[in-house]
Amino acid sequence: MVRAAEDEETMNPEVGDESAINNDNKCSVSDLEVVKEKFAKLLLGEDMSGGGKGVSSAQALSNAITNLAAAVFGEQSRLEPMPPERKSRWRREMDWLLSVTDHIVEFVASKQNTNGVNMEIMVTRQRSDLHMNIPALRKLDAMLIECLDNFQGDHEFTYASKDDNEAKSLKKREEDKWWLPTPKVPADGLSDCARKWLQFQKDSVHQVLKAALAINAQILMEMEVPESYTETLPKNGRASLGDYIYKSITVEHFDPDNFLSSMDLTTDIKIVDLKNRIEASVVIWKRKMSAKDGRSSWGSGVSLGKREQFGDRAETLLLIIKQRYPGVPQSVLEISKIEHNRDVGLAILESYSRILESLAHKVLSRIEDVQHADALTQNPSLGDMKTNSLKDTIESVTSGKFSDEVEEVES
Repeated sequence: MVRAAEDEETMNPEVGDESAINNDNKCSVSDLEVVKEKFAKLLLGEDMSGGGKGVSSAQALSNAITNLAAAVFGEQSRLEPMPPERKSRWRREMDWLLSVTDHIVEFVASKQNTNGVNMEIMVTRQRSDLHMNIPALRKLDAMLIECLDNFQGDHEFTYASKDDNEAKSLKKREEDKWWLPTPKVPADGLSDCARKWLQFQKDSVHQVLKAALAINAQILMEMEVPESYTETLPKNGRASLGDYIYKSITVEHFDPDNFLSSMDLTTDIKIVDLKNRIEASVVIWKRKMSAKDGRSSWGSGVSLGKREQFGDRAETLLLIIKQRYPGVPQSVLEISKIEHNRDVGLAILESYSRILESLAHKVLSRIEDVQHADALTQNPSLGDMKTNSLKDTIESVTSGKFSDEVEEVES
């Protein structure tokens, strides 16, 4: 009967074409229903009961992008291409969510010639920050997907199965992340060609990470500081920072690298705590410089020039920390800004750059795992050392060259 059906389709090609058209129509109808459901949820602020208890549109879109990334990339624990269905879902649904930015516009002046008369009229175009950053983020997105696609086939390393007794004896680079698969390399290590190729992939992803970090830092900087956050702050920067950090930042000759090397940043909790302290002091100093609320409790005890200098030093520290320690949890100020932000365009840019930053960090870490396994074949004693070469690499890149990175972020 199958053969008869094939013969009938061959004799009547229109039958096959009609079937294909029907399938396409079914897919289109299915996608349309999904789009309707997703945007209805966004319009209701994720409150499908209609009770008016939903979040803002900006936060709903931010959550939608974050949740989509978690669903698509959450299981990406190996260096391998994404399954076609997940890759297709990511591209399709991100196109839907990013389509909102096409309707976030600004008025600009435009010259028009009508019947020989030159006139200047106002026309609409996509908002400049979106026009600049959305294509850049899409390019970074494509670069990361392409990097994962490059790991298709044999590259001289594999991943051990859960029942592999030999793999259980291998030392992982990050012992606390026991759920991650253990990479295996040949007994004599990777070939020189494979090492160079792997390093090239790492360098490429590192460039993506730096660009995503810069965009995310700039977007967070543009978001307003919520009043609910400032109400919880102490009256001065010293109280926020503590005596040691305050004295270190306010010395006459300040070296951010020396300062960070003197701090205990061995865990994510300690890194986030330092970020929270520094960010709070920056907000306090800026409020004192602008005297926004006019309260005496925010009065000036330090000259305006000195306070501006201290604020610049603190912001420099924050940017260095963000680049040296990617993947750490968000600070209190960052979470507060995202939750209270009402600008849909900024919400999309922040969430898109944040998930690309997270994915780039994940891919870099998996490459580091393979390089660590290769290094163990050359020097088994490395297994007894607790190292994080990803952070070491980023630290070596940023050390002494941070002024260029600051200019790149601010440009």
